[in-house]
Amino acid sequence: MDKSFVLDTSALFAFIQDEEGADRVQKILVSGKKNECKIYISFITIAELYYVTCQEKSESAAIEIVAQIKALPISILESEESLTLAAARIKAHYRLSLGDAFIAATALRISGVLVHKDPEFEQLEHFILLEALPFKSLPGKKK
Repeated sequence: MDKSFVLDTSALFAFIQDEEGADRVQKILVSGKKNECKIYISFITIAELYYVTCQEKSESAAIEIVAQIKALPISILESEESLTLAAARIKAHYRLSLGDAFIAATALRISGVLVHKDPEFEQLEHFILLEALPFKSLPGKKK
């Protein structure tokens, strides 16, 4: 099993909400269940899933979504000093959120493909393997 993936929060929301790209995330999850690949998320992804779901729906929905994610064939990479400093280096040099910096650092750590729906990650393509799912249109912007 050589292939590893890191699922960004946006990829997991695409899967959960059956958005464009959900089928690709489903294929990765099926491959992970068959031990054909290894799948990771950053610890920060759990926080993002929780707070966004809590804001948009309810705390009970947030608790449920975290339980659903933890039941999938996904390993959660927790933070420690070297990962934190890698995320800080990324954040210092690129315009992206601190959460996204941790997710990018997770992809670097495991030498995995970062699966995402966030155009901000594209600036990292020269040193992180990326697989972009269809981006969401921003309000007032055309595709």
